[in-house]
Amino acid sequence: MNTKLVSSIEAATRSRLRTVAVDALLPEVARLLSNTQISLVVVCDQAGAMAGVVTKTDIVRQIGDFNGAACTRSAADVMTREATFCRATDFLPDVLAMMQARGFVHVPVIDAAGMPIGVVNARDALRELLAEGQYEEALLRDYVMGVGYR
Repeated sequence: MNTKLVSSIEAATRSRLRTVAVDALLPEVARLLSNTQISLVVVCDQAGAMAGVVTKTDIVRQIGDFNGAACTRSAADVMTREATFCRATDFLPDVLAMMQARGFVHVPVIDAAGMPIGVVNARDALRELLAEGQYEEALLRDYVMGVGYR
């Protein structure tokens, strides 16, 4: 049974976290999203808690719908307010299953106070679970072959 937690990939989740204030203009959000490793920006309220998210798709939609007027819109105008999130204490397989069911590649990680602490990327989570599975397989093979445990 896989018991890896989201916290097991903390370094990767922290490296993907980008935040903006609710009043940030879309060009600022777009600059953050221009990094190929980032496709979701967490929008924070004045206290620093997650208020929503803006994705690359949201930015593209705004440019298509509003042309030049998109540059004067704020993150709060376009963010998804009821954003899906996870916590560092959630199990990675559960988070991945939720992501697959909803078609997400990235999901914010928040703490108990609602503050963003990272962003889970499906690829990072899958790598971690695959590595754990390979290690368990090696342990089982050594046991069956009489080598003993590592």
